[in-house]
Parts: sequence; structure tokens; C-alpha cells
Amino acid sequence: MASLREIKNRIEATKKTSQITKAMNMVSASKLKRVEKKHLSFGPIKSQIKNILEGVMSSNPELTNPLLEKREIHKTGYILVTSDRGLAGPYNANVIRYFETLVKERHKSEKEYIVGTIGYRAFSHCRKKKIPLLNTESINSRDDVKFIDFQAMSRAFINLYLQREVDSIVMIYSHYVNTISQVTTEEVLLPITDLVADKDRMVSDYLFEPSTEEVINQLLPIYLENTLYGIILDAKTSEHASRMTAMKSATDNALEIIQKQNLIYNRARQAQITLELNDIIGGANAVK
Repeated sequence: MASLREIKNRIEATKKTSQITKAMNMVSASKLKRVEKKHLSFGPIKSQIKNILEGVMSSNPELTNPLLEKREIHKTGYILVTSDRGLAGPYNANVIRYFETLVKERHKSEKEYIVGTIGYRAFSHCRKKKIPLLNTESINSRDDVKFIDFQAMSRAFINLYLQREVDSIVMIYSHYVNTISQVTTEEVLLPITDLVADKDRMVSDYLFEPSTEEVINQLLPIYLENTLYGIILDAKTSEHASRMTAMKSATDNALEIIQKQNLIYNRARQAQITLELNDIIGGANAVK
């Protein structure tokens, strides 16, 4: 059985750990509130861009663009969104596991896919497993999400698609449902399939310069980059929610351990006192 000093040290160490996890829980809750507000406020902006683009396309439904054309898939580009740090529960592991499952189901060799990563955890995993990477350095997934951080990678993937070096681009990330629930999912960025050109929405009152086709060619990359930005905001919200939940569970577990260790300590102390009393009583009886 452990000595009283060892039990006492264990209790003190667990108390310090619980203080750290409680502080991290509070920090994550604050960050979650801030990024969730940002994520929700970006939704209407994305919807408005989509409506504008659909309106322009409706003015001439026969126009085509390489970003809209479906083709036979020979090679796929994946973008994995994870965090830079751990202590976020199953957040990173779920994204990586989802990606590995997709690779096993859809691809026979590494020549059939290439990966771009956002967040050090995904980059570290892919480099360790020697998975073909688009980016040679980790793209940070900082709390204050900046569009410029991943703009270069998104444009590199678009260029690969336009040059027909990849035939599809898929995002794998953790979708935020609520504070308790986050669902790992995939979303196809290219080809663009969620835009609908409706003849009834023809914007005949507008003139497009230099041409409708040129306007669409300029708007589609902007729409893609905004879609990517919205997904990263969604994933960042999930990250903070997952970390907050993980730190709360860690704090609760630490408090439970402290209660059990206090019980063990009290029992050991009581046993020691009883033993000392027996020695005193035995000594007193011997004197008599």
C-alpha cells in the first residue's frame, strides 16, 4: 500500500492538473463563443455570393466553365482540416481515420490521390505515413482564422484541377452541430455541383462587362475560396467545442480521482492512528 506522503503528493498533483484543465475549458468556451459568432455571421455572406453567381449563370444557362464540368475521376485531391495542437478529444483522430477509410475504399495506389493539409496534426500524420502531400510545410490552423493562410493552397489545387492533374477536390473536416456533437464529413469542392442556373431567374436588366462568361470566370474562384473559408470556420468551431468538452471531462475525472484518493488517504491515516493507539495501550498494560 502507498505511504501517506505518496498519496498526499498524488492528490496535490491531481489538483494542479484539474486547475489547468479547468482553465483550458474556460479558454476554449470563450474562443468557441467568438468563432461560432463569426461562423454564423459568414453564412449569409456565402449565401448571397451564391445567389449572385446563380443569377449571373441564369442569364445564359448555356455557358460552361471547367470548374463546373464533371469528368471521370482518375486522381483526387483531398484537403484535411485538423488543429495544430492536441487536447481536443477525438477531433483530430476522427478526421484522420475518416480519410484513411476513404483511401482504402476508393484508391488502389498512392498515385490516385494527393493531400493538402490545414493544421499541423494532419501534416505530421501524412508526413509520417509518407502520404503524397501538396504542401511541403504545415499550414497553421490558428484561432484567428485568416483567409490568406490557406489561399495559396486553394489556388494551387484549383490550378491542378484546371490542368487536369486532379479530377476532384474533397474537403474532410469536422462539421459543427452543437457544443456536444461534431460530425466528421466530406464536401466536394470541385467540380462545383451546388450552383443551379434557373431560366426563371434571368437577370435581363443587367449588362455584363466585358461579358457574362468573363464575369462567371472571375466569380467562380471567389465562390470556391469563400466556400473553403466557411468550411474552415466550421471546423474551427468544432475544434473549440471538442476541446471544451474534453477539458471538462478531464476536470471531472480529476475531481473524481481526488475524491477516491482522499478516501484512501483517510483510511490509511486511520489505520496508522489505530496502530499507534494499540502500541500505546500495549505499552501501558506492560507497565502495569
